[in-house]
Amino acid sequence: MPRIAVDAMGGDEGVRVMVEGAAIARRRHDKFNFLLVGDRPKIEAALESHPGLTGASEILHCEDVVAGDEKPSRAIRRAKTTSMGLAVNAVKRGEAGAAVSAGNTGALMAMSKLALRTMPGIDRPALAALLPTLGDNDTIMLDLGANRECDARNLVQFAIMGAAYARIVNGTERPRTRLLNIGTEETKGTEQLQDAAAQLKAATGLAMEFEGFTEADKINRGQCDVIVTDGFSGNVALKAMEGAARFVTDLLRNAFSSSFRSKVGFLVSRPATELLRHHLDPNNHNGAVFLGLNGVVVKSHGSASAKGVANAVEVAARLLEEDITDRIKTELGELGEERLRHASGGRDAIVK
Repeated sequence: MPRIAVDAMGGDEGVRVMVEGAAIARRRHDKFNFLLVGDRPKIEAALESHPGLTGASEILHCEDVVAGDEKPSRAIRRAKTTSMGLAVNAVKRGEAGAAVSAGNTGALMAMSKLALRTMPGIDRPALAALLPTLGDNDTIMLDLGANRECDARNLVQFAIMGAAYARIVNGTERPRTRLLNIGTEETKGTEQLQDAAAQLKAATGLAMEFEGFTEADKINRGQCDVIVTDGFSGNVALKAMEGAARFVTDLLRNAFSSSFRSKVGFLVSRPATELLRHHLDPNNHNGAVFLGLNGVVVKSHGSASAKGVANAVEVAARLLEEDITDRIKTELGELGEERLRHASGGRDAIVK
C-alpha cells in the first residue's frame, strides 16, 4: 500500500492532533498506510484512541523536534535527527510516497528542497494552497511563502505547476490563470510581473487560459482558477485573508451576543451563520503543497485542528493518487525547450 509519512511532533498541539488527524484521513482513504515519526511512547498513547489507525501504521521513533522559531540553516543540519527531517527523508528513500508536517515552514521547505531536489525544468519549488471562493471551485494560489523574491522565470514556472495542480483537484481542463498585481492594466506592476505576463501570453502550448492580472480584492471572487505571485506578496495576502475571516467571525459573535433581541436573531439566522462559519474555517482548506519537488510534501497549518490535519493528509493522498510529480514533469517535457524559448522572445527564460 502507498504510505504517507506524518511528522507527529509538528504543530502547536503535537502528537495528539497529528495522530487524530491521520486517523480521520485513514477512515476516508483506507488504501493508505502511515509512517508516524516522533516520540514512540507519546504516539502509542495517542493510538490507543484510534485502533483503526494502529494496524495501518508504523512508528519511527524520534524525540528531537524542529522548533517553530528555528532557523532553516540550523534545522537542515539536524535533518537526520528530527521528526520533520526523518519524515522528508522517508520520501527520499522511497519508504513513503509523501510527507506531511505542521512544523516550521521555512525548515520544512529547506529540508524538502535539499533532500528531494527540484524536478527538471523547475528552479524553485512553490508553496500552493486552495483558497475558498464564491465560485464553484476553490482557487489555487502560489507562492505562499517559499520564495520571498521571484523573477519572471519563476513566476512562469509557478503558473505551469499551479495549472497542473488545478486540473487534478478541480478537474479543470484549461485553468484560468492570472498574476497577482496592483492593477489589471498591462502597464501596472513590476518589470518581473510584466515580463512574466508577456511570456505566458505568448506561450501557445500551455494547458491553461492566461487572463492577465488580478488584484488582491478579487482573490476570493471565483473569477480564476490559479493565482500566481511571489512568496512575500502571497504570504501577506494569505495572512490578511485569514485575519479578515477571524474578524468577521468575531464581529458576528459579538453582535449576536450583545442583547436578548440579538440572541433571538442568532437562533433565527443560525443556518446561515453556520454556513458562513464553515466557509471561513481555515481547517476546511488546510494543506499547502510544495510543488516542483521530486516528491510530495504537504504543509499543515501549525494551529490546525484534527479535522484540518486530516484535510492536509487527504491532500497528500490525492496528489499521490493522481501522480502530481510525473504529471508536471510530463507537461514541462511536452512544451519543449525550443517552444518556450520562442515564447519568451528568444531568451532561455523558462526552462534550462
